[in-house]
Amino acid sequence: MLAQCDDCSQQVYVPHSCGHRSCPHCQQHESQQWLERQLKKQVPAEYFMVTFTLPKELRALAWQQQRTLYSLMTRCSWETLKTFTQNDPQLKGNAGAISVLHTHSRRLDYHPHVHCVIPAAAIDTEKRLWRTKRGKKGQDKNQTGYLFNHKALAKVFRAKLLEAITQEGLELPARYDPQGGGECRNRRERVSVPENWVVDVKSVGSGDKALVYLGRYLYKGVIQEKDIIAYRDGQVTFRCQDSKTKKMQTRTLPGAKFLWLILRHVLPKGFRRTRNFGFLHPNSKRLIGLLQYLLGVNPNQILAWLRKRPPIKCRCCGGAMSIVKTCIPSPFAFGTPIPTG
Repeated sequence: MLAQCDDCSQQVYVPHSCGHRSCPHCQQHESQQWLERQLKKQVPAEYFMVTFTLPKELRALAWQQQRTLYSLMTRCSWETLKTFTQNDPQLKGNAGAISVLHTHSRRLDYHPHVHCVIPAAAIDTEKRLWRTKRGKKGQDKNQTGYLFNHKALAKVFRAKLLEAITQEGLELPARYDPQGGGECRNRRERVSVPENWVVDVKSVGSGDKALVYLGRYLYKGVIQEKDIIAYRDGQVTFRCQDSKTKKMQTRTLPGAKFLWLILRHVLPKGFRRTRNFGFLHPNSKRLIGLLQYLLGVNPNQILAWLRKRPPIKCRCCGGAMSIVKTCIPSPFAFGTPIPTG
């Protein structure tokens, strides 16, 4: 692209981004646009982030059938939340959720899980009512609210996902037999598998910080450039946060293994990592607008704290630069004189 200063008319070439959703350098603008779209649909209710994790015994199957297993995890997690919302005595209605698939842990290991940001609210379409759920807060003011029991969510999610895998005609691992009480099919070798799957439920207040966290890895890959500390003698050092102590630590790997950690989290072509369900679906814009009007929510005020896209600064005078021409052939390939500055 060719950028020109609005003050001193200085020109400079700016390279286009590669546009790949796994690139740690690009897609900053796309992440910002996604975050703005989600915040515009914010409703006055307490938000929760529910995380559905795939057990390690099924990760090999997920790696072999990525497109199928990722879709099943996303669908079953939403169906679980929808069922609990409809059966909840305080809600009794249709839920809405923002679902984001992650395949990595903080150490970049293969760890498929689905994050669902869901407001503790529901719409009763028959009675045309908006219901919110009040948290079970005690005397401790720092105690967070309550949505659903995490153990009950895990049991229902487990049943739905195993049934969906069976209907797809996929074969479960040999040592995993859901009919045998969690024991292996070969009675000579009894291998225990987790009966209680892990589902985490956490209150995230108004939900904006949780959406910022999810949007950070939505279009920019699984690691940021600033977290890659060094590359020496074929070894790559990067920093990550320990999930238990919450402290930053470093990890050093050979260059080839580091690339493999990055590439194994590249999703199948055309697969959508994020999806909206229920009354937070893009088709429900009129409904969301009506809710915000009746409940006195100003979406423009919610977006006020977001940082605007930083402008390109002129190296000569420091003024803002504007893009005046795009899709220019590389000046290095044809010997075109490069503007100074």
